[in-house]
Amino acid sequence: MSDQPRPNVIWFFGDQHRAQTVGHAGDPNVATPNIDRLAAQGVVADGVSGCPLCCPYRGSLLTSRYPHEAVPGHERQMPPELPTVATAFNDAGYHTAWFGKWHLDGWRERDGRSALHTVPRNRRGGFAQWLGYDNNNSPWDCLVHGHDASRNEIERYRLPTFETDALTDLAIDMIRARRKGDRPYFCVVSVQPPHDPYIAPERWQQRHRPADVTLRPNVPDIPAAHEQARRELAGYHAMVENLDWNLGRLRDALADAGQLDQTHLVFFSDHGDMHGSHGMFRKTNPYEESIRVPMIFGGGVPRYGYKVFRSDALINHVDLAPTSLGLCGIDPPNWMRGIDYSHLRCHDRPAKDLPDSAYLSLVEPTLHGHSTDRPWRGLVTRDGWKYVCFEHQPWLLFNLNDDPYEQVNLAHNSVHHARRKALHDRLLQWATDLGDDGFAFPTL
Repeated sequence: MSDQPRPNVIWFFGDQHRAQTVGHAGDPNVATPNIDRLAAQGVVADGVSGCPLCCPYRGSLLTSRYPHEAVPGHERQMPPELPTVATAFNDAGYHTAWFGKWHLDGWRERDGRSALHTVPRNRRGGFAQWLGYDNNNSPWDCLVHGHDASRNEIERYRLPTFETDALTDLAIDMIRARRKGDRPYFCVVSVQPPHDPYIAPERWQQRHRPADVTLRPNVPDIPAAHEQARRELAGYHAMVENLDWNLGRLRDALADAGQLDQTHLVFFSDHGDMHGSHGMFRKTNPYEESIRVPMIFGGGVPRYGYKVFRSDALINHVDLAPTSLGLCGIDPPNWMRGIDYSHLRCHDRPAKDLPDSAYLSLVEPTLHGHSTDRPWRGLVTRDGWKYVCFEHQPWLLFNLNDDPYEQVNLAHNSVHHARRKALHDRLLQWATDLGDDGFAFPTL
């Protein structure tokens, strides 16, 4: 990398896109050729949503700090004094740009529609260019505001097409405007689909019918659960395919502009969606459908020394910022909590031992419908175990190697008490190391 100009980085991610719903993961319901190509030509890791809820995940994504020390709950404001990944890229001489959903300014829907709330410039995470909205949940009526690369304020306006299409267009415009000799850039495209409401443009929606949906084996045989899951998944699958199409458009734009070889394209999501598994819907719980997200580091070409393989690294929300800096040969600042996994992709980055587990938490329940209504802490391990507890009470224990659909809870089976104790002790060590002292862990 030292003989080449510093590369660009693009984060391209949707909201509520679970890791299981892509073609290369074996989902028979979707065709995702562009995601699959990115995976085939890059590094696929085990993506983890350490807090499966929009605002906390995003706060940790940008600050590389855990939810209890950044954004602990839904509709909580990211402290404007905290430096972000944009701060670090700005300091390294990069142009930084954000397009799309923010959901970090603490605006509460009960006080009015979030899309009509203006995020003040000093609370836009330090991005040199920012065009987005705090929250919306209406991809056909998406209003954006912000400032351009010259720091001129942009008044709120309605995107002309479906949100994912229009935000991708904005990123493509930025790519096309770059000229030889310009600074490298760090760009984020953050779209709300495939978050509900599950309605995609007709081109994709017409490909999916509820009756044709193949449900996951852990959706219980309950008519109401099947009906809701099939109805919502038909639209969800269509939105994922539209997201895939836009990823392809973005990649093509990079290629046409001669930038693909020098751009790391990172594809992921903030959390998953239960869609009827275990009779549950949406997020905020530690089941696989909720906490596992796509995690692909692609772009570039092999002749630049990039590795192509599948890794068992558990890449959490706090890890994407330091890893993205590392991909560019920039040492992450010491205030970042996460791990730089750039050695998985780049031969010239120093290798390091992988952590044995990833820390999971729900600090503040939302009390929304279909959500877990109490705080929890947990961990998932690289060797295939998951342990989660409520305050004062163990909750879940799964052997994911034997039980990938989490159908047998071992947490209260005396045969597995030794395993539970070992995982509980590891969880306590995580909490101690991270200063997460606001939770009443059980005493085993």
